[in-house]
Amino acid sequence: MDFNMKKLASDAGIFFTRAVQFTEEKFGQAEKTELDAHFESLLARADSTKNWTEKILRQTEVLLQPNPSARVEEFLYEKLDRKVPSRVTNGELLAQYMAEAASELGPTTPYGKTLIKVAEAEKHLGAAERDFIHTASINFLTPLRNFLEGDWKTISKERRLLQNRRLDLDASKARLKKAKAAEAKATCEGDTVPDFQETRPRNYILSASASALWNDEVDKAEQELRVAQTEFDRQAEVTRLLLEGISSTHVNHLRCLHEFIESQTTYYAQCYRHMLDLQKQLGSSQGAIFPGTFVGTAEPASPPLSSTSPTTTAATMPMGPSVADLAPPGEAALRLEEVAPPASGTRKARVLYDYEAADSSELALLADELITVYSLPGMDPDWLIGERGNKKGKVPVTYLELLS
Repeated sequence: MDFNMKKLASDAGIFFTRAVQFTEEKFGQAEKTELDAHFESLLARADSTKNWTEKILRQTEVLLQPNPSARVEEFLYEKLDRKVPSRVTNGELLAQYMAEAASELGPTTPYGKTLIKVAEAEKHLGAAERDFIHTASINFLTPLRNFLEGDWKTISKERRLLQNRRLDLDASKARLKKAKAAEAKATCEGDTVPDFQETRPRNYILSASASALWNDEVDKAEQELRVAQTEFDRQAEVTRLLLEGISSTHVNHLRCLHEFIESQTTYYAQCYRHMLDLQKQLGSSQGAIFPGTFVGTAEPASPPLSSTSPTTTAATMPMGPSVADLAPPGEAALRLEEVAPPASGTRKARVLYDYEAADSSELALLADELITVYSLPGMDPDWLIGERGNKKGKVPVTYLELLS
């Protein structure tokens, strides 16, 4: 109990000394040991990294889970170290409602059949969203949280220790300065006594004793200063090494950012593919009702050629078969072997993602391969004709990077 009380009193004394030193520094009544410019730049970069990591983390959480109540619930589960319950995505919930509506309104009616097809597509979209959220959480959010809850807490702890070591060092410098000033004053008071006096005044004896006492105080203050300087230098080196490790943190976050973008790209590519398949399904069954609306319909949105002037007809007539000839209603196969590339206007394109042809009118693609592409008059702007060797077919523009 006695030891604990002594330790408590010692800690209270150290805390009081640091508080006095800090207050005097704020009011400009005490000198402060300044860190070098490189160290200050490391501190500023660390603070910026922490602040922006927090903002990016919060906004990514909003992107992945727009519902604030759901985010709070997930946060509480994580803090309680419990498994987050599986939650139905909005797409899956929409698919469920559409399927139930089709079942009640009549699955064999045109509206019911369409609801079933759209529900299936929305179900795939919801599953793709779930996979994206899971992948992004593991590959991007988790490393950011680990930095804030691990490395940054360690850096903050060492910075607080460095601040305390600096306050102790400056307090030791102040004590040494006061001790030297008191020693000089005591010596001066002793030197004022005349040498010819046989009996020295009593105040000279007291001053000599005070001078010896202040000599001891100076020695003690110098020893404390050496110890404080050593501890400060050691702590400054430890903190410097941790701050320089922020560069490694940036490299790790850069890798995680690439993985996040890759998962996001995969997610949107899956969404595009599901919606493309849905458009083709709806176009094959509803093309007669909604001409020119869905991919795969052959009827142009412009007036028939017979209603245009001869000049317009001659100007717009393609060299080879028209797009309407390429995709007649009700036919899946295109007579692409009869399509001749234009005399000019062909370009090279690099394939961004793998693409599986839906039918014989399309050209299957492999990522990173180079193909020749061109467009025909009246063709859907979202599609091009692609050629690879002796193979030819329609290809989606969004899967390509057109090269100059």
